[in-house]
Amino acid sequence: MLTDSRSLPYDPSALRALIRKGQWTGPTAGLASGRVQANVVVLPQEQAFDFLLFCQRNPKPCPLLEVLEPGRTEAALSARGSDIRTDVPRYRVYRSGVLTGEREDLREIWRPDLVTFLIGCSFSFEAALLVAGIPLRHIDQGKNVSMYVTSISTVPVGQFAGPIVVSMRPIPQSMVVRAVQVTSRYPGVHGAPLHIGSPQAIGIHDLARPDYGDPIEVKEGETPVFWACGVTPQAVAVQSKPPLMITHSPGHMFITDLRDEDMAVI
Repeated sequence: MLTDSRSLPYDPSALRALIRKGQWTGPTAGLASGRVQANVVVLPQEQAFDFLLFCQRNPKPCPLLEVLEPGRTEAALSARGSDIRTDVPRYRVYRSGVLTGEREDLREIWRPDLVTFLIGCSFSFEAALLVAGIPLRHIDQGKNVSMYVTSISTVPVGQFAGPIVVSMRPIPQSMVVRAVQVTSRYPGVHGAPLHIGSPQAIGIHDLARPDYGDPIEVKEGETPVFWACGVTPQAVAVQSKPPLMITHSPGHMFITDLRDEDMAVI
């Protein structure tokens, strides 16, 4: 098994092949720079239509990239030759709102009625932030990004309701406006920040204790900046308790062939 991300290939199909073989099970932040990464949600067909509406009514945390037909395992539009059952480094399985465990592949539990949703991920605009000269400490330190459950509610649809999750990046105060400008070009992968500054204003009481990911220090002269996060469906699963929801493990994304610039609108 590989442990140093610097030894990994850039090509997304080659990366997926390594993940499929179990040779990389770590976070994907900073991998395949310039390629779109996706959050994954898998649901039984019976719940899929309501979740599709949920994503449409909550485009900030749940911007849809692709929806696979029931039982399909290849993301044919965004990652030809892929297999959604094996090409994510780590998965989570929720049953009736309870996290029952993590898996490195889904082949043993896959069913023909399962529908896969690929949702945009903020990892996809990080290359643009770096090009703009904005430092990203979690990448420099080889860590997962910090993610927090907020007091901001999603728009409910059917049984699906719950809080929005955000990812946080410490940004030098002089670069906050530039970070907003850069990320606003990518609405398909969460776009501009949801909140800037005081974490308490959105229900976050301790930045040192993220709900998902790793704690990332905010230093003097920096501002915590919060982007809507595709881990939101996992918080929704806990509250809404669908009979089955399979997701990626936070920070362990599905890497597509799409280019970040394909998501840019300005």
